[in-house]
Amino acid sequence: MARRRKMYRFEQNKEAANVIERGKPIYTTIKGHWLTDYFKNDNPIVLELGCGRGEYTVGLAQAYPACNFIGIDIKGDRIARGSQSAIEAGLTNVAFLRTDIQYLHEFFGEEEVDEIWITFPDPQPRDKQEKHRLTYSSFLSLYRMILKPCGLLHLKTDHAPFFEYSMESLPENGYVILDATRDLYSSPLNEIHLGIKTKYEAMFYAKGFSINYLQSQKRA
Repeated sequence: MARRRKMYRFEQNKEAANVIERGKPIYTTIKGHWLTDYFKNDNPIVLELGCGRGEYTVGLAQAYPACNFIGIDIKGDRIARGSQSAIEAGLTNVAFLRTDIQYLHEFFGEEEVDEIWITFPDPQPRDKQEKHRLTYSSFLSLYRMILKPCGLLHLKTDHAPFFEYSMESLPENGYVILDATRDLYSSPLNEIHLGIKTKYEAMFYAKGFSINYLQSQKRA
């Protein structure tokens, strides 16, 4: 039954115009052309990395119709849920890109992106996993390449050691930390999150975990 549901979602992705994945012509031509070839406007582009089911991507798109949002994940069955939610809500400012995050440079041109959100990534806690953390130097360099001058990078995580690691790695790799909190829901910064929660955020919060958040900016 689970396999059948997964295959059904893969078929949904094939038919969905808001899913960019291997096998579709736009998959190989979209780099540098998101505004002209997909969104058909000049609005800012915001990415969510590791978007999962797309709760945050869709929620932000509903709240900010004058921005374009792209959820990125390698899991096609998860993307399908976000894609269908966006379609059901009639959102035209949403897209989903199926790829590994390490290949972002193949889909976005230099300084094409205005903001990046990293929401509850795998913290890769062991020392030998450091290079896989989404705030490791190689990833931060990749984000810098596609972010516009002074572009924003947001991070939300329940994992305190990963958050502390990121607080150090960002300034070391070309970013200025603008704001940070180790308890988002007790902070004035919570206002900018509009009550939107991912599946994992709701789960962690219900279990009593504090939510860490930071907002940083690409150093000019």
